[in-house]
Order: sequence, then structure tokens, then C-alpha cells
Amino acid sequence: MQSKQTQSQSQTQGVQGQNLHWSLSPNGHYNEAYDEFGQPRAHWEYLLNSINALGSSGLQDRYQKASRILRDDGATYNLVSDPLGKNTWELDPIPMLISSDEWSQVEQGLIERAELLNLVLKDIYGPQELIRQGVIPPEVIYSHPGFLRQCKGIPMPGERSLTLHAADMTRGPDGNMIIIGDRTQAPSGAGYALENRTVLTRVIPSLFRDSQVHRLALFFQSLRVTLNALSPTSGDDPQIVILTPGAYSETYFEHTYLSNYLGYPLVQGSDLTVRDGHVWLKSLNGLRKVDVILRRVDDIYCDPVELKSDSYLGIPGLVEVVRAGNVVVTNPLGSGILETPALLKFMPAISQHFFGHELKLPSVNTWWCGDPQDMLYIKENIDSLIIKPAMRQTKSPSIHGHTLSDSDKQKVLARIEKAPYNFVAQSYISPSYIPAWQEQQLKTRPSIFRTFTVASESTYAVMSGGLTRVGLSGQDSFVSNQVGSQSKDTWILASEPEKQLSLVEDRSIAQESNLPSRVVENLFWLGRYAERAESTIRLIRTVFMQLNSIDPLPTASKNLLLQALSKQTNCLPGFMASSTLLNQDQELIKLILDTQRPNSIKSCLLSVLTCSEEVKEMLSADTHRIVNDLRDNLYDLERAYVGGMPSAPEETLDPLVTTLLALSGLSHESMLRGIGWKFQEIGRRVERSLQTSRLIQSLLTPELANADQPQMLEAVLLSVEALITFRRRYRTYNDIAHGLELLMLDETNPRSVFFQIKRLQTHFEELPQAISPQKPGLNPAQKTIIKSLNEIQLADLNDLAKADPQSKKRIELDRLLTDVRKQVEEFSVLLSDQYFDHSAGPQQLAETQEIISI
Repeated sequence: MQSKQTQSQSQTQGVQGQNLHWSLSPNGHYNEAYDEFGQPRAHWEYLLNSINALGSSGLQDRYQKASRILRDDGATYNLVSDPLGKNTWELDPIPMLISSDEWSQVEQGLIERAELLNLVLKDIYGPQELIRQGVIPPEVIYSHPGFLRQCKGIPMPGERSLTLHAADMTRGPDGNMIIIGDRTQAPSGAGYALENRTVLTRVIPSLFRDSQVHRLALFFQSLRVTLNALSPTSGDDPQIVILTPGAYSETYFEHTYLSNYLGYPLVQGSDLTVRDGHVWLKSLNGLRKVDVILRRVDDIYCDPVELKSDSYLGIPGLVEVVRAGNVVVTNPLGSGILETPALLKFMPAISQHFFGHELKLPSVNTWWCGDPQDMLYIKENIDSLIIKPAMRQTKSPSIHGHTLSDSDKQKVLARIEKAPYNFVAQSYISPSYIPAWQEQQLKTRPSIFRTFTVASESTYAVMSGGLTRVGLSGQDSFVSNQVGSQSKDTWILASEPEKQLSLVEDRSIAQESNLPSRVVENLFWLGRYAERAESTIRLIRTVFMQLNSIDPLPTASKNLLLQALSKQTNCLPGFMASSTLLNQDQELIKLILDTQRPNSIKSCLLSVLTCSEEVKEMLSADTHRIVNDLRDNLYDLERAYVGGMPSAPEETLDPLVTTLLALSGLSHESMLRGIGWKFQEIGRRVERSLQTSRLIQSLLTPELANADQPQMLEAVLLSVEALITFRRRYRTYNDIAHGLELLMLDETNPRSVFFQIKRLQTHFEELPQAISPQKPGLNPAQKTIIKSLNEIQLADLNDLAKADPQSKKRIELDRLLTDVRKQVEEFSVLLSDQYFDHSAGPQQLAETQEIISI
């Protein structure tokens, strides 16, 4: 046997050019790729030969390409703790392989398990025969926080109420699959499995094509058909939404990915409201009734009225609407009870109760501490057991008995005896080992496998693949994304090529008018924050250049320029205080990096990143790349100021300006001119008009010596990228009046105040407008825009440029700019009231829509 193993290792030497140990597994562990004699398993042979042909440089190249694609796609996991973090989803370029013959047996076992869990769910919230007949102790159910008494007796839709089920599996030492856990509440991972498949088909296309791999699209097609069938109302186009906790959810990328792939709006709890016994989506056109909610929010957070009162993730009154049968939530509320590890102990008896036979796929041996006999066994065998909470909790990790000292064992047992119903013990399953590419080497790593089942018309359909996770260490006894792991695409090998199938061509694209108001509001603020950040960066860059110029600024001009920066960012007192003027470097660094100041550069850019996360499903792949570059540039900016003010500080800001310009350019050149683009553009124009007006007001209206006026005008023009144009156009006129013409009135200058407000008028008139029979004519938002345009056009520039003889200030210019800013801010508020807030009820909405149709 030793000679065969040595021969097998020599066959793989082409990868590293030295003896490899990645094909060997620790004693007592199953090896996925090699049999007990060290020979490649038949279904792995082609892949292993291909790896040899690629060599280490080829594998590293595939790994780097996959990482770049994942980063560009915005594939992240657990992007919570640090908005500048780089938690890109990790993908191994070497897939996990399962033969078609073996998969058919696993598939049948998973279908049977899903059917059984569906029956258990219906029984727990229905007749509770399992408890009545002693199959399950009542303490297992009633003492578990996942059992929602509020959902008892609520009718569950369809024959298979458990729409989605995920099973975690590993191989025992004998090579047979064993279930180690079920996920039924809001099972995650299907989207990541699809992303893994998409990436791998790009980096190793010929290998994927020649391997004849089962496709994943059929699973998602079954999901769409099932969700449509769940609708409580008749019709071919039910309103289906995906409910997410929000951008700070650790699996938010998957939520956005599935939203795009399936074509369903991605919503948060605040996007939905309960009125007149139904759930309504706050869409751009008003309230739209929701039929089905595919939730990614845990049970207890879904309704603050009846479940968790301090939850901000759910919809107040949702349980009552579900109880009335006017909306379907899937998986059903309360299905989290099926995830309890304690239930695994009773699965054989439950199967006998419903099916009259044992399950085809066994569960890991489990002992419930609430059973005195089980507790006695646990005390005697704790060295070989894993202690887990009966309720799955992130903050209560599993305890491996063999790692405990004698005193720690006693402490653990004492803790269990205080609340035995809350703990279970499971036998340790030696995970199978698999080849993995880590640290530019082939290594052997432990693995677990998760796959998914979805209810269909006649039974359950199993995803022909899934999500394999591998540990980052050869000694890992627990593999999880929570503690760090790498993912693999899982290939189920077919005996012959499969027909290509994808939902991309088949899906129905969600209409933009059905976008949640939160999405368009975030696009609006994305435009505003991006413009605010760019404007602030440009002004600070101008300040740096003016302060460090060959010709020093007069003290009055320098102070005015610094004070304008404080006014522009609204970080007061700032340079308005004389003490700060004496220590300008410290204040300038704070204006760049201090997140406690809402309008500092870093604060604005973090807001851009936050808004982009909130509308992730609306952004193109190129936009995701720019957002990632922006995150990297901000990280580099922090490093540049670690030791204080750097030399040539304006150069540290140049990459940010370039990236923000790229973001704006992509918006103009790649984004469809739909509702989302219009709101983003409106936000940008609102902010630019405010910033430009405030800048002119700060630098050109105060009292200043005549000799210093051109320097301030030059600072304004430089900040808005109009200095070169001004010099070419007005070669002999270097006065304030001609500067105001370019800055305020020029229709061809994309940064003039008039240009911004004119664009606001155009974009606003293209938005869907509600017609009110009580208030005919122009609405208030249109009136404010027209008023601003008229005041700017009718203004006499020479009068505006004249300073008051007594105060030496440009009073008329100051008044005009103050009025314009107030009107633009009023327009922003009116826009929010009309499109982002929904105070009108369904009846008022129906009347309005009827008027529009007439």
C-alpha cells in the first residue's frame, strides 16, 4: 500500500515540484480525492490531471482572477465591523466533486428529510401529535425561544409550507454522508453557491465544460414557480419581495444577488407597511400590495408588535396579516424551531411516526441533556462529545470535550445541570479532507458541505450542487464562515452534457416604478454625498494650493479662504475662531479625517459607501469596481496623514477626485436613464447648486480690499473647474461681474448655479406626478424651481458685483444667493415628502391612480 501511495504522490509532483502531502488525510478521516490505497478516485481523475497541467503558477493565476471577479462583483461576507474592510468572499479555484451515482442517493435522502421537516413544522403549530404521543418531549419545543406561540394555529399555505431547506453535511470515516444540521429559518448560501459557479466558469471554462457538471439554474427556476404559486391572490403577476435586514447583514451580498437574479425587489422592513389588513410596498408610485415575502430576517425580528418589540427590521402588524391569510411569508414564521440541535435526537422516532421507516440520510448522534439517561451518558463520555446550546447562537460556540481540562469539564457539566433543557451533546464526526489551494500551495483541509432543497408542485427539488466550505488549518475541527473559512464550488458530475439553462433570459425584470422608495431615496443621497465630498475635496485642495503658492496670500484673504472652508463644511466654529487660524494644519486634518464631523471628507465618503451598499442591487459591475477603488483610496488617505500633515497634501486628495469623477462618469455613460438615475442626478444637482451658491457667498460677498478680489474670484473658479474657461473667455475682463456670469448664469457651464437648477426642473418634470383635483396647477416643488430660475435670470450682474458703500459687502448678491439656497433646500424637502414618505392610505392612493389613468 505504501508503494502505491508513493506512486500517487509522484503523479502530483508536477504541481509543486516536490513531495506533496495534500493527498494524505489524518488517520480516521475520509479523503475526497484519493482512496485508501492512495489512488485518485475515478470522478476526480480528470480534475487532478488538469491541476497537474496547470502547475502552481496556473493555479495561483486562477485564484487571483477569481478574487478580482469576486471583488468587482462586490461579493462580501460579514461587512459589519469596518466599512473600509476588505472582507471579500473567498473562493478556492479547485472545486469539490461528487459523482452522479452517489448524488442520486444523497438527493433522495434530502428530499425525504425536507418532506419530514415540513410535516414536523405543520404539526408543531397545528395538532401537536408528536408531543401528545410522546415522540418529542414538550420541553424541547416549549422551552425553545424559536417556538413562536403567536403563530400557533396560523394556517400554512400550500401542501409544502417549508419552502426552503438547507442541510449541512459531512462524510464519516466510512465515506457516507451524515447530516450535522438543518437550516430552515432563512437558509443562506444558495446565492453564494451561484456566485461561485459563475466565477469558476469564467476562470476555468474548458475544465468546467468538459467535466459535464449539473446546472444550478433549475433550482432557482423551481423557487420562482413555487413563490408565484404561494400568492394568496389570483393573477399571473403577484408582487413578491425579498425582505433583508439591510446593508449591515453579514450575507447582504447574497440578498442583492438573488434580488437581481430572480427579478424581485429587495426591501427592508421600513419599505413595507401594514394598512387595511394587507402589507404594502412603499414604491415610487405610492403603495403597492405585497403578496409574498421571501424573508432573510430571523423569525423574532419580523414583527415588533407581536414578536420582538424593539426590532427595527420587521413590519409592525405582519403576524396579524399572515393570520388573516392576506400575505404569505416564507419560510413561515416560527420555522426556526426546526433548527434546534435537540430535534436531531428524535429524528429517527419522528421518521418512524410519519413514514414508518428510518431516514435514508442519518443525522449525527445526538444526546439531549434534558433526558436523565442522556445526561448520564454525557458525563461518562464528555471527552468524545461536542457540547452545543439547544438553540443555535453565534455567541455560544460549540465546546469540544477533548480540549477541556478536568476542572473545565466540571465547570461545563455544572453549567449544563443548571439548565439541562438548553444543551445537547453530539458525537464528533471526523470531517472529510479535500485538496485546497491556500497560501500558494496545495494543502489538505477539512470540509463540510451545504446544499438546498426547494418545494415544488409534487415534491422537493434539490440543488445539484451547493456550498462547500474548507478550514484554513489542517487541524480545524469546526469549519464555519463565522470563524473563517474558504468556499468551494461543488460540482455534481453528470454522465452526459446537460442542456444550458439560466433565469437571466427567463426572468421578468421588476419595473422601476415598483422600486422601494428607500432605494430611490438612497440613490438621491448617493448623488448628494458624492457631490458634497467632491466639492469639499476640491475646495480643500484649492486651499492647499493657495496657501503653498509662490506668492503668499495676504492675511485677510487667507483667513477668508479658511473661514469659507468651515462654512462650506458647516464644521463650526472651525476657522471662525481666531485660535484655530493660528493652528491651521490640525483643523485641516480634522476636516479631512474626523468622522465626528458630519461633512468632513471621510464622513461624506463613508456615507457614499453606505448608500452604495443600500442600493447594491442597482449598481453595475463597473460601478462596484469604482466603489471598491473609493474604499481603497480612503484607506490610503488615512495612512497618508498618520504622521501629521504630509508634503504636497493636495496630491493625497487627487485619487479621490479621480474616483468620484469616474463614479459620476459611469452614472452618465452606463446607467439607464430611468427613475433611479433621475433621482441620483437630482441629488447631485441639488447638492452642487447649494455648494456653488455657498462658495460664492462665502468668498465674494464679504468685505475685502479691491486688490485681493481677483484672488478670491480665482479661488472660486479653481474650485469649480472654471478658471481656464474664464481666462480664455474674458481675457481683458478680470472682474467680479464677468465671473458671476460664468458661475451663476451660464447655461453651458455644467457647474453654474443656473445649469443645476435648470436640470432640476427637467428631471423633476420627468418624474411620475400625482394629480390632485383639490389643488390644480403647478405643485409647490415646481414653483420653487421656477422662482429660483427667474430670480437668477432677471438679476443684474453689475448690480450684484457692486459693494455697498457703507458695509463694503455685496448685499444684493448675498440676498440672491440666500434666497436661491432656501428655495433649493425647500425643493429637496418637498421632493422627499412627495416620493419618499407615504402618508396617504391605500384608498387615497387608489383615487389618485384612477385620476391619473383618466
